[in-house]
Amino acid sequence: MTKILFVCHGNICRSPMAEFVMKDMVKKAGLDKKIQVASMATTTEEIGNDMYPPAKRKLNEKGIPFSQRSARQMRRIDYGSFDYIIGMDEENLHDMRRICGGDPDGKISLLLDWTVCPRDVADPWYTGNFEATYRDIIDGCSALLAKLKTMSA
Repeated sequence: MTKILFVCHGNICRSPMAEFVMKDMVKKAGLDKKIQVASMATTTEEIGNDMYPPAKRKLNEKGIPFSQRSARQMRRIDYGSFDYIIGMDEENLHDMRRICGGDPDGKISLLLDWTVCPRDVADPWYTGNFEATYRDIIDGCSALLAKLKTMSA
């Protein structure tokens, strides 16, 4: 079982959107018995809160199924539980490495590092543009899933 953890600042916008987009892609690819997906935060600010309503609206608009959830913070012990720990921006990357005490196994990356155009995922908390964030997440998850398929072939 390949385990993927998506991480962002509060775990209410980008990382849960990536979690549910990836779960949908994995299911449609018939790989839901081989790939497990979760999401967490680097901070405690939103712990216990559900996904931000505009993020839910965007997933609904795109036909991506999701469920109610509670934001939770990544802990050092999570490093050993996941094969891929994927942040949304450089600040997340810094915080993830701090939480994990480094990245000795090379598990930590940015979502859009998997694409041909590496960059941060647009943060809708500041931009209000959930469509741009959704497009970034689709690009990153598609590239990650394609890589995982070639690795398991």
